[in-house]
Amino acid sequence: MTDSSGVTSGSDPDGGIDGRDRREITHSLAGGPRPGLRRVATEEAFSTKDVADELGKVATSPTESLDLSLVKAIYGGGRSSALLGRLLDLEEERLADMDANGVSVQLLSLTAPGVQMFDADSATDLASKANDQLAAVIDRHPERFGGLATIAPQSPRRAVAEMERAMGELKLNGFVINSHTNNEYLDDPKFWPILEAAEGLGACIYLHPRSPSDGFSAPLRHYGVNAVWGFATETGTHAVRMIMSGLFDRFPDLRFCLGHMGEGVHFWFWRLDFLQASLQRSGAGVRLALTPSEYFKRNFVITTSGQESHLALDYSIKALGADRVLWAVDYPYQPTASAVAFLDSAPISEEDREKVYHLNAERVFRLPSA
Repeated sequence: MTDSSGVTSGSDPDGGIDGRDRREITHSLAGGPRPGLRRVATEEAFSTKDVADELGKVATSPTESLDLSLVKAIYGGGRSSALLGRLLDLEEERLADMDANGVSVQLLSLTAPGVQMFDADSATDLASKANDQLAAVIDRHPERFGGLATIAPQSPRRAVAEMERAMGELKLNGFVINSHTNNEYLDDPKFWPILEAAEGLGACIYLHPRSPSDGFSAPLRHYGVNAVWGFATETGTHAVRMIMSGLFDRFPDLRFCLGHMGEGVHFWFWRLDFLQASLQRSGAGVRLALTPSEYFKRNFVITTSGQESHLALDYSIKALGADRVLWAVDYPYQPTASAVAFLDSAPISEEDREKVYHLNAERVFRLPSA
């Protein structure tokens, strides 16, 4: 059932599932988490009181953004207050949940839409404060947390300064950007200083979903389709748009991470390569040095967040290689226990399990090993 905000009743506001449904799909693994495995979860959400307060104001605004249903559900009070509490909590229930399920490290990132719905000045200020709070939590628990810095693409110049501060002074592990900003995408030259800085710093950008931009949103406003399908189509489209624009010929060492089993992009490799070649032969497409699939395998890694399918994992490892797949829970939107059981029970080699569980995350996001 879907309420007037577009959020499915009985579900988490971002399209998660309620406790009964979670029990039904949880992978069977007798005895709990397998001992001796190091588990690094790479898409784990948090919020801050400052950001939550400002998004609470957005929840009552007249914006037509499709993000509004999610913002109202989490920050507008009511039945999602417990979820907001889990987003704000970093050291009590979160650590207890990690301990109970054998999670060694969470890589924390400010939850979508982050600061990307605010004006440039407010967004820049909130991003800086959130990064300070994130760094402080990591300092208190250096063996349990890493962090991705929030930036405000609304002001690329100030975003670059914050990126440099986050990696230098705060020692964070990369960046998170929630897809489009003011309906604009990262292939726009106005954002290139951000991409140049990320490449120069050798830091990966986690391209996290948010609701589709205004021109993309109309078919997704009903039946819970946005939560089920909109996030992936928005973010996957953003990634394909960057590839097809020639962006990665300009920034060959730029690295992105896509969650939710790569938002499905690599399932389309054959068609992307075929059609791009056809476009180039006709003179209609941008001339690229590589095929779309080659860019994806060179410039992207993916995580398993919220996509606990052994079939999808098997295909992803075969299509991309085990070195490019990272484990994630999507806490607190998704339950930790089933995410652990999913990878513990996956029919893959122990060598690949170690890569997916922690070795790839340690390499990509410069996290310390055990």
